[in-house]
Amino acid sequence: MKNFKSGVYVTQGFYKSFQPNLVNKEWTLENMELIKLLGKADRELGRLDMYSGYIPNIDLFISMHVLKEATQSSKIEGTQTNMEEALLNMEDVPLDKRDDWEEVQNYVAAMDQAISQLHNLPFSSRLIKETHKTLLQGVRGEHKQPGEFRQSQNWIGGASINDAVFVPPVHTSIAELMSDIELFVHNESVYFPELLKIALVHYQFETIHPFLDGNGRVGRLLITLYLVNKGILKKPILYLSDFFERNRTLYYDNLMRVREKNDIVQWFKFFLVGIIETAQNGIVTFDNILQLQKKIEVQLQTLGSKSANGQKVINYLYQHPMTDAAKVSEIAEISVVSAYKLIADFERLGLLREITGGKRGKLFIFDEYLKLFR
Repeated sequence: MKNFKSGVYVTQGFYKSFQPNLVNKEWTLENMELIKLLGKADRELGRLDMYSGYIPNIDLFISMHVLKEATQSSKIEGTQTNMEEALLNMEDVPLDKRDDWEEVQNYVAAMDQAISQLHNLPFSSRLIKETHKTLLQGVRGEHKQPGEFRQSQNWIGGASINDAVFVPPVHTSIAELMSDIELFVHNESVYFPELLKIALVHYQFETIHPFLDGNGRVGRLLITLYLVNKGILKKPILYLSDFFERNRTLYYDNLMRVREKNDIVQWFKFFLVGIIETAQNGIVTFDNILQLQKKIEVQLQTLGSKSANGQKVINYLYQHPMTDAAKVSEIAEISVVSAYKLIADFERLGLLREITGGKRGKLFIFDEYLKLFR
């Protein structure tokens, strides 16, 4: 990769925009440290992917992975919603936090929609646009052309384009640049390791910044979509936003380093370390889920005739670890009075904890499980 050239700055009157070079071409990999990291990342992803096969009902737990990704990816963009708040119904969210809450819910919806669309729609500009449209539906960016590539210049950082940290390419080149990404993703005639391919695609997408808003969130979402689309992961169980959020300065610095110094290798190393760390953390989380499941199975047996209803409620809580008596009544198909009795049993077993402190509208949280994702 030593001959890598990221692009050139082009004078546009009173500012300079960055014009990236096309990526759909043959690449040569020579850095041995990078090859070693790549091997480790592949192994850790393989270990993580095994859980897709042998955890029963793994889909129950994926929604929590998506929720964590949604809160962390949105946090990078400045929203303040945490996982507990993201689990609330809209009417329970304070008015001053609703915009942030809605952005997180849109991210979850966009990810779910994109994953389901992969069955009949390839990884493409069309899929990216449709995902973006869902992401910006009814939130702060709804007037910024949801689902459409921008028709004007944008910039990153700074109060105006004059003091911007980075100015992406002119809008007239977006169609060609995004088409180039699409060709690169589906180019089977030239070999390039898949993990480096998506690392390069993520860098290039963030550099193009094809939308007026939501580029960061869409760009991070594309990583998981790519891994599932290419069959590297059977299920969407790896998300890098938590790693990027914890290393936010390095994340942005390494992206800029590619543009300023053509140092794509440093970006690749950072990205692969993120894959390795995130996969390892995911493995620990799934191991902990399995242990918790076994423990809960034993606990539910102590409920006697109520154990079947208890199992129904637990299966719901694995997907949505916050509930109230009305929801328990609905899930278990029992009266509200019986639901409160079952909740009392769950509290005694340490499976639920009341978090509102009020006499009415009580909310209960599946704390031990939620902690696994923090």
